[in-house]
Amino acid sequence: MADFELVMPKMGESVAEATITKWLKEEGETIELEESVLEIATDKVDSEVPAPVEGVLKKKLFSEDEVVQVGSAIAIIEIEGSAASSNGAETKEEKPAEAPAAAAEAESIAAQGAAAVEGGKIPARTESGRFYSPLVRSIAEEEGVSLNELNGINGSGNEGRVTKSDVLSYLKTRGSAPAPQAEPAPSAQPAPSSRSAAPAKPAPSKMPTPPVDARPGDEIIEMDRMRRIIADNMVMSKHTSPHVTSFVEADVTNIVMWRNKVKNEFLQREGEKITFTPIFIEAIARTIRDFPMINVSVDGHNIIKRKDINIGMATALPSGNLIVPVIKNADQLNLVGLTKKVNDLARRARENKLGSDDIQHGTYTISNVGSFGNVMGTPIIPQPQVAVMAVGSIRKKPVVVETPQGDVIAVRHMMFLSHSYDHRVVDGALGGMFVRKLADYLEAFDPNREL
Repeated sequence: MADFELVMPKMGESVAEATITKWLKEEGETIELEESVLEIATDKVDSEVPAPVEGVLKKKLFSEDEVVQVGSAIAIIEIEGSAASSNGAETKEEKPAEAPAAAAEAESIAAQGAAAVEGGKIPARTESGRFYSPLVRSIAEEEGVSLNELNGINGSGNEGRVTKSDVLSYLKTRGSAPAPQAEPAPSAQPAPSSRSAAPAKPAPSKMPTPPVDARPGDEIIEMDRMRRIIADNMVMSKHTSPHVTSFVEADVTNIVMWRNKVKNEFLQREGEKITFTPIFIEAIARTIRDFPMINVSVDGHNIIKRKDINIGMATALPSGNLIVPVIKNADQLNLVGLTKKVNDLARRARENKLGSDDIQHGTYTISNVGSFGNVMGTPIIPQPQVAVMAVGSIRKKPVVVETPQGDVIAVRHMMFLSHSYDHRVVDGALGGMFVRKLADYLEAFDPNREL
């Protein structure tokens, strides 16, 4: 027998906690692989938590209506040594793709049994909430892998958990590197990882805020949980990324005229309204392909260049709060597909029906401040992205237009683009060229384009 910790899953990049709304299983009940154990809710999404292993629910660690931090253990599942193999997986080494990583790791834990590490240098759970199984800790200590090195390994298991194969793969590439330094005493500063020259990142200090007194007649309104999350993340982003914003004014007359011409036909044919947002997203995805270093994240002194182009669209909710659903692989969708995706995500956001996957893994974000009549804005970057685009309201303006016969003044549909970017990795040249290229694509839109 072995115990498996079921942890609160991550429900989005800006969600740090969730509320247990209903337990679907009681203590002593059998749980099948991938069977839902409980229901949870955040101010953004509601979801069920499936079991990555099969066994018996040994203990609930929280009651219904309790708020639990992401990464915290919420239940203990007792598993048999043959639990994973009964699902058709022979061993983790023989069929790694046929069993979930967490279930295969649980099998390894059960097989090791008495070999679990008790009180060694590697803790079961770090201060950041990262969990290491007994098997992983045992291998790490036998091979002299420090906690700092272990923290630097990208886990392939459930919720990014480091598995046996992750550690063994790391050891193969670590062989030619210098031997790791001895782990310092708990009170000393940890040694930096041998995988990176980046120094350990200090914990951000909380800035003091001045006291605010309520005066007679003032109304005190407590922030709801979603507003607190948004507030904390906005402060964190400003603290993390030095923001710079570049502005370009674009002539979008061709886009306005084309949409006016096709919107009724589009609605009749597709059953969907076509807005400007999918047109802007299409152009942004195209621009990202031209400037892929905008599609990155920062990890210490490392730059992670993203393969996928996943564009978040900031969406205002009826409550007044904000959520950012994500269009995955936006560069692979045509305009019809983008329109349907934009409308679907916006509709489900307003109805509070988004799933956790709908708000994760964005690589770039667009915010349509023009929908509120604003001509421009300076948006805050959603971490861990490095840039965000705000599109302003489209207004008719007299503009100087160059023609073969000379310059003329004409009434055109103009719009400001505001590009905020992280100056740690995006300088003015790249940030400015990106927004200028986006404007070029919008201005070159074919007014005779077929649906």
